[in-house]
Amino acid sequence: MYRLNLPPYPIKITEKGEKRQIFDFLRRKYVALTPEEWVRQHFVHFLVEHKGYPKGLLANEVELKIGEKRLRCDTLLYNKEAMPRMIIEYKAPTIQLQQKTFDQISVYNLLLKVDYLIVSNGLQHYCCKMDYATQRYIFLEAIPDYEIL
Repeated sequence: MYRLNLPPYPIKITEKGEKRQIFDFLRRKYVALTPEEWVRQHFVHFLVEHKGYPKGLLANEVELKIGEKRLRCDTLLYNKEAMPRMIIEYKAPTIQLQQKTFDQISVYNLLLKVDYLIVSNGLQHYCCKMDYATQRYIFLEAIPDYEIL
């Protein structure tokens, strides 16, 4: 797999038939090891182990419904009242982060209205704080620690 711009962690990988799987400690099961999943698992561990995000407030692969359309958020951070607080969207390391990635996460946010948006391909990470008063988002220099959200 790819070397990422994220700290290493004790990765659990298994083989099921000819397919490799990685352990998702939020969903408590092995899932298909894709380049995007490689980024997701590293990023979630980074948030929990290095940024102090409570594991119990994070969820992977959250389904959203907009009319008949079904969308999937890669990772959501909830507050203690179980309201969405942050949306995180991942891409494979080979995918450049472009405007369409921000457009995708913005569609999710039309429904959820969170405080923070993050996009990452494991090499580059962008974090925005929403400013609903001025209808724009402000790019932050770093991913904030949980305690200052």
